[in-house]
Amino acid sequence: MADREQPVTLRTRKFIRNPLLGRKQMVVYVFNSPLQPSTIALFPLSNPDVLHPSRPNVSKDELRAKLAELYKANKDTVSVFGFRTQYGGGKSTGFALIYDSNEAMKKFEPHYRLVRYGQATKIEKASRQQRRFLSYPLVMVVRGMSVGSGVGNFGRGEGRE
Repeated sequence: MADREQPVTLRTRKFIRNPLLGRKQMVVYVFNSPLQPSTIALFPLSNPDVLHPSRPNVSKDELRAKLAELYKANKDTVSVFGFRTQYGGGKSTGFALIYDSNEAMKKFEPHYRLVRYGQATKIEKASRQQRRFLSYPLVMVVRGMSVGSGVGNFGRGEGRE
């Protein structure tokens, strides 16, 4: 049997409606279920566990789809993160946010999570070390050192005044 066909139970706990941030937030538990293989059992507002005894873990995309179905929301407004599989496997715990609208999600959700869900583009920039070395001549001029003199060797721990 393929992994996606294995039964999984999804429970939510500590459900809170947060109107200031325009979202519902909850702890989610995922675990394998002794139920029929083609179903994912959904138990809202009870013990939040994801049980998956015959699967290594459950994909976040699958969890987003099932939570959207359970709470009658759009999959694009559901954010899941922080999942940890219990030692021995078969049970995972994480956190879920269901926003009221795409605008609320884009306003309050961190940019890196929006990039994960395909709602924003990643900002490409040079590595931190490359950006640091680009600023060396400017720093030396500000400190009164000449760039080509070799005096100071700024940033390498030797020859500082």
